[in-house]
Amino acid sequence: MKNIITLALMLFSFVSFAQIKVLETVPVEKLGKVNNNYIQKIGDEYTVYYTSIQNEDESSSLRKFTFKNVNNDYTNLYNIILNGFTASPLYDIKLELPNNYIWLHYTGSVLPEKATVQFMVSTKDASSATSSVSEPFVKDQINKLFQK
Repeated sequence: MKNIITLALMLFSFVSFAQIKVLETVPVEKLGKVNNNYIQKIGDEYTVYYTSIQNEDESSSLRKFTFKNVNNDYTNLYNIILNGFTASPLYDIKLELPNNYIWLHYTGSVLPEKATVQFMVSTKDASSATSSVSEPFVKDQINKLFQK
């Protein structure tokens, strides 16, 4: 009887004080990709990775901004970007995300397919404020990036 109680206590101590726990993982999906720029989805959170061309010390670096797909925000962002290509005249659009401000900076020509958009991203946190500018994207690249 003593052996059974001792064995039970030993098993209980191993189970209750285990250091390794198995956590549920969420699959990571890589959506569209253009050059080094891509969109990644983890659960309901989307992260847009883009190459910053603004840094003087480095030739280019990968930056990101993240948002949750609360009210179909992924599709809404795509539609906002596409509608900016057809606006006349082309104008910048300012968006607010939970941690960032994003300006969609459009430049264009007479031909709509030659118009480009750049992400100009700045952080909201005043203590560690950073800003960056993406490379220019044409409409077809935005479609590919968003897998549309």
